[in-house]
Amino acid sequence: MSKKGQRTLLGFDFGTKRIGIAIAQEVTGTARPLITVNAIKHKPDWDSISKIISEWQPDLLVVGLPLHMDGTEQEMTRTARRFANQLNGRYNIPIALMDERLSSDEAESILNEQTHSKSGSVFHASQFRDSMFPDKAQIDMISAQLILQSWMSQHI
Repeated sequence: MSKKGQRTLLGFDFGTKRIGIAIAQEVTGTARPLITVNAIKHKPDWDSISKIISEWQPDLLVVGLPLHMDGTEQEMTRTARRFANQLNGRYNIPIALMDERLSSDEAESILNEQTHSKSGSVFHASQFRDSMFPDKAQIDMISAQLILQSWMSQHI
């Protein structure tokens, strides 16, 4: 495991159809979208997740926790917690949970703005399959990035 401040982090926006994944290096303090993994029959694609874990060797996994706007839990909250526990059990990597309220809405806004903007920005529409409109997989990746970036801003 790397020293704090030099760790590699993976962030997850868990869903029963897709799981958005982002990566960050603590030393830079920034996260970037990595990939979206499709679920198989509403279950995580553990083979794909294992390949990503093996490739990036993360020191911490941050899983978004979907909550109602008033902060109470919902069925997806329990499902995301179960996913986090499964990640820890399979890979023995520490897990952190991060409130993800409105991350998908924010991700969609970011992608729509960048797709329709000609200004230089962190993301460019060409990175996202030259689509004029972002798809759900793109939104999931950016949501994972936002979850990870939020966690870092509170803990680093």
